[in-house]
Amino acid sequence: MQKETEIKLRASRETLLALREHPLLKKRNKSGWSRHELFNQYYDTADRALAQARVALRLRRDGEQFIQTLKSRGQSVAGLSERNEWDWYLDKAKLDTKKLGDDCWPASLADLDKKTLKPIFTTDFVREKAEIAWGRGNAKVVIEAALDLGKVKAGKQSEEICELELELRQGDPQALLELAAELAADLPLMPCDISKAERGYRLHDADGYSLQLPPPELDATTPLDDAVVALGWQLLGNSQRLAEQYRFNGRWKLLGEWLHQLIELRALLGSLGQAAPRASSRELRELLDALIHDWRPRVDAGQDDEGVRKAAPAQFAEELGQTRWGLLSLKASLWLLQRSWTEGRNARGDRQGAAELGKWLVHLLAEEAKALQLPRYQQQPEDLAEQSPRMERLLVWLHLARSVLELPEVDRLYGELAKLHELARQPIDEQALELRVEQAHLVWTLKAWKQLEK
Repeated sequence: MQKETEIKLRASRETLLALREHPLLKKRNKSGWSRHELFNQYYDTADRALAQARVALRLRRDGEQFIQTLKSRGQSVAGLSERNEWDWYLDKAKLDTKKLGDDCWPASLADLDKKTLKPIFTTDFVREKAEIAWGRGNAKVVIEAALDLGKVKAGKQSEEICELELELRQGDPQALLELAAELAADLPLMPCDISKAERGYRLHDADGYSLQLPPPELDATTPLDDAVVALGWQLLGNSQRLAEQYRFNGRWKLLGEWLHQLIELRALLGSLGQAAPRASSRELRELLDALIHDWRPRVDAGQDDEGVRKAAPAQFAEELGQTRWGLLSLKASLWLLQRSWTEGRNARGDRQGAAELGKWLVHLLAEEAKALQLPRYQQQPEDLAEQSPRMERLLVWLHLARSVLELPEVDRLYGELAKLHELARQPIDEQALELRVEQAHLVWTLKAWKQLEK
């Protein structure tokens, strides 16, 4: 068994050609490019038992060599994945189920009759690969860069494979993100948290691709710095998966959910005070602000305008043809992996970063609730929109971490505040102003809100 650590980046055909000649890769290319035609047959049972167990079984032909591979799903966040992989070199193109022993086969499939495994889909592509030396100080790093172009085929359905795959051969996994970020500054590259196998299964079941990562396990004693990492990875990973699925099927609801992840990530960055000095997140905030500025009006307009909804997939494809979405994703991944907000902060910031989440969060929510001054907006509802950023900072924590709070009816607080925020963003007319007044009064009278304002 070996551990596979890699990042997949979706690209266009033009970008693949440009990557081959990119000065950064040319300068550090130690092996030259080699070309391989890879034919891959994936196997599963009729009821997709392997997919449910989060493993993939493949038989590959590379020239005259046949390789049987079993991969676990492992950890995969924002395009950077780490999986266990078992390879067996075979004499012929026939699955050898005897190789699938207890040392690699999932315990959940112990009773599976391996004779029921059958071909499900293929991923055939041309791979051009090279070894890239990516030094980090005195540490040696070797990365295999692979340019893959081909197709996933399942029955009569197919999808193009067009991606850059960076796999760590030696060194620190952080180097994968550093190399990817430098390339993404010049070329449109989209971190893609979906394997070739998952693409094949998605052709069978378009809704089978999970769009939400499992929520992180937080409790009241979790240090704030750890909570930032956990929530940041969740929001970033969710945004990647939603972007990929919207690109794939163009379903309008997914675009709104993608935007919501970006808004929550922006609110998270803006809520951390001295625990994350503003200079440490300036680049990310600027990238997020630009995306939100462009996409929020489109999503808002599309709620009532079918023409806007129909135009959005082409506009999103145009977005993916630029560099800013991929660059944001990779820069945010590095920021989280390196805990960049902790570098150079003062002693008070260090204390806040080490604070228990339950205590810190109550203090943050109390400050924001008092600053919101809801009684004022019951008198001046026309000005409520100016408090939208503050409400978003409250909402992101109430959404993702309210389980650590000891507040009465905290779920209701989140729901009612979300309604107020939505009203604050709607166009003003007499009815809208009345609804704002009523909702602001309702939130202000909630037991949880009263407790925060003490």
